[in-house]
Amino acid sequence: MSFKVLIANRGEIALRALRACRELGIKTVGVYSEGDRDLKHLRFVDESVCIGPPSPIESYLNIPSILSAAELTEVDAIYPGYGFLAENHEFAEQCNKSGFKFIGPSSETIKTMGDKITAKNFVEKFNIPTVPGYSKDLPDDESKLKKIVNEIGYPIILKATAGGGGRGMRVVTNENELLDSLRITKQEALNAFGNDKVYIEKFIQKPRHIEVQIVGDGKGNAIHLGTRDCSLQRRHQKIIEEAPALDLDLDSLNILLDACVNLCKKINYEGAGTLEFLYENKEFYFIEMNTRIQVEHPVTEMITGFDIVKAQIKIALGINYDLDQKLITFKGHSIECRINAEDPETFEPCPGQITRMHTAGGFGIRYDSHIYGGYNVSPFYDSLLAKIITQANSRKTAIKRMLSALDEFYVEGIKTNHSLHEKILIDEIFIENKHTINYLEKEFLKKK
Repeated sequence: MSFKVLIANRGEIALRALRACRELGIKTVGVYSEGDRDLKHLRFVDESVCIGPPSPIESYLNIPSILSAAELTEVDAIYPGYGFLAENHEFAEQCNKSGFKFIGPSSETIKTMGDKITAKNFVEKFNIPTVPGYSKDLPDDESKLKKIVNEIGYPIILKATAGGGGRGMRVVTNENELLDSLRITKQEALNAFGNDKVYIEKFIQKPRHIEVQIVGDGKGNAIHLGTRDCSLQRRHQKIIEEAPALDLDLDSLNILLDACVNLCKKINYEGAGTLEFLYENKEFYFIEMNTRIQVEHPVTEMITGFDIVKAQIKIALGINYDLDQKLITFKGHSIECRINAEDPETFEPCPGQITRMHTAGGFGIRYDSHIYGGYNVSPFYDSLLAKIITQANSRKTAIKRMLSALDEFYVEGIKTNHSLHEKILIDEIFIENKHTINYLEKEFLKKK
């Protein structure tokens, strides 16, 4: 039986999905904005359709336009990738109502996990530990609000319920900052997400960011693919990711892994998903679940040999696929560096034309990217250019291999954060795996 899949995304994840489909013998349709006619994956898809102007709102976020392209090309399913509409429950629902299989979990699951308060309350039922806080509607009465926060204890963090990507978040260290911080956070949330609802959590001061990758078949079967450490980040944006996460309390971890798998089995979770946690003093605290593929999925694939994207597609299309935890084995250590088109000092985006470049390669090195010499980096989209991934028997060797890969890799014509990665990888705190989510921004960058 033949299938055709529309890839509702751009850049490296679109190319990644295309490659998976080609291996499975599935025909593909690429969609693109008017500013994206030169995307690499469009050279290899079976069909392509322009879905609007360069602005994401008018193209990659334009649900009617994407569904029209799906109807025009008579596809069976739509692959959302990450970002854009990947976690939009209305898009998932409209895909299925229009006769196209959404490659991902059900719209109900996306909706439940998309609201951080709802998700937190939901996972608690499955014995998954959460951060202490207050997730009900915040009172307008100042004295009642202050009492709630005092019971939680400062410092706290205010979070937009519909937030993501590090936006709509603000740390409050004392009562004098509370009201102004709440007002600013609500306004930021309204501007970014169209929803000013905010909740409160205890601010875990020096945690690591640990992820658990799961895959479910939508029929009550699910497995985990271990952990990732994504603690190297700036303004809640990940820069370097690793698998597996090291130096964790194994008793707590095994209980957590079982709880995550049990959750996904009970809700008939379908496709790939990631549960994200803060980890401090041998304790895990759930923060959110991403109901999609993660940018950092390659490090998990590298240590397991499990193709997550192919699994997503096969499960969605009903192609025979057996999920068996006993078949999952873990080998060595993997690291991913995100190469972004941005100034390594100021972090300002740097769109423009790539005049020359050279990719990284060699034993134990993976390179996921859509760029090429002559490619124009658009100012309209995320600044991610490439992901360089290394795998080795140990973390120490994976770091050395990454330094070699970065030495080979270069991009000319625009600025990138390439040099930042090189500096991080020789930093003593990073090498000793003693960094937390605050380290890059509050300590490392201040050394320079």
